[in-house]
Amino acid sequence: MGAPTAAQTRSARVAILDLGQTTTGRLSHDALTKRISANQNIALVDRDQAMAAANGIGYRGSLNLSLQESRDLGSAIGCDFLILGEADTLRRSPSDGPPYFESHISVFIISARTGRLAFWERPETTRATADAAERALLDELSPDLIEGYVKAILRKAQDESTERELAVEQPRVVIEGMSDNSEETVDGTRPPRPFRRLKPVYPEAAARAQIEAVVDVLVDVDEKGEVSRAEIARWAGYGLDESVMSTVKQLHFFPAMRNRLAVPMRVLLRYNFRKPAENPSP
Repeated sequence: MGAPTAAQTRSARVAILDLGQTTTGRLSHDALTKRISANQNIALVDRDQAMAAANGIGYRGSLNLSLQESRDLGSAIGCDFLILGEADTLRRSPSDGPPYFESHISVFIISARTGRLAFWERPETTRATADAAERALLDELSPDLIEGYVKAILRKAQDESTERELAVEQPRVVIEGMSDNSEETVDGTRPPRPFRRLKPVYPEAAARAQIEAVVDVLVDVDEKGEVSRAEIARWAGYGLDESVMSTVKQLHFFPAMRNRLAVPMRVLLRYNFRKPAENPSP
């Protein structure tokens, strides 16, 4: 589906939170703010107002939020979409070449209504000096790139509007939920258990950024032990969410049981991602 037309959209209220306390973070924030505010379909929340609201509920810059935490943050600020992230310039010293400087910005676009991660990206540039790397990164934040962010916001707003309409016409069946590590309850209810646990792939994008994060996923398991639906409940970006979803689709379960009868149930699965250990030098 293409981007919504002007006739299909209203102004989306967007809050851009700080991108870190570094010089690169401040300059990147200014560039994003200037170029996104130029779009007539975006109404930016005042930066000081947004940060005061975020600080007021204890937000400290996490880029690994649950849906509820994301919704709470958006509600406190009073916006439709949040842009979170971090930007920095770092000196790299590879073992097979001369030192260089890397400037990067991680951008996360989150729906304040659903808490879902709508889009993420991590542009980066490398140069011989810190100033050159930083200037190159700011050049990367071009009007065309920012227009892509705006289109992602408007497309997500349209998708969510359609989703709400379908939810009214076809209400979702209520299904009981438990964590997969829950103990059997007094009435004999036991959560579904996977035949075998599969380990999601740690994607290259996460490896490049050296990301450690937790991804939670809510999985509906039917009375036959098959996955009927799955939804990310704590997102992380960097390809980690997609890796988890791909893994979950391969799972088969011993179904949940109640009074010795198989029953459908929603189970919360948690995946902890850690940076792979570096291979020791020979």
